[in-house]
Amino acid sequence: MDDGWPDLPGDMALSIRIPEANPLVRADFPAHVTVLYPFLDAARLTPSTDRALTSLFTAAAPFTLKFTEFRRYPGVLYLPPEPEDPLRALTRALTERWPEAVPYRGVFTPPLAPHLTLANHEGPDTYEAAYDALEQELAPYLPLVSHVSTVHLIVTDGPGTGWRDLKTYGLGPDRHGSL
Repeated sequence: MDDGWPDLPGDMALSIRIPEANPLVRADFPAHVTVLYPFLDAARLTPSTDRALTSLFTAAAPFTLKFTEFRRYPGVLYLPPEPEDPLRALTRALTERWPEAVPYRGVFTPPLAPHLTLANHEGPDTYEAAYDALEQELAPYLPLVSHVSTVHLIVTDGPGTGWRDLKTYGLGPDRHGSL
């Protein structure tokens, strides 16, 4: 999420880490599926917000995602998760609770489908050939399966500074967030 986005200091996001996919990612961030970017500004992370997030995530059951094929957006090679429904349900619950948190600042209409970015470094003249070769290299690693039981709240200090964890929320009634 560092390249090409208008990340603002204090932007927070909610994402699901997919560590099984880390060896496949050719970008400067860990393998993840974004639940909501941007979420709120970090100044709005209050005990009340934290309790609301904990309640929202403990109401959602853990789930398993499977990644079986490559897809592309212009300049981006990604893996679509199956099923999408648990991810869309989390995003919907968050945006219903915080309607000011518009996915990707409303840049994409319709909103982007859930995805795990593998590479986003190629320009318009080179990405087709580069990603054809990358798909061939990575195809033996699919399908990939990941059990999802946590959601990470992350924050950035601005463009080019990367993202750091603020808190991890557990999915399911027996799970609670941890710092």
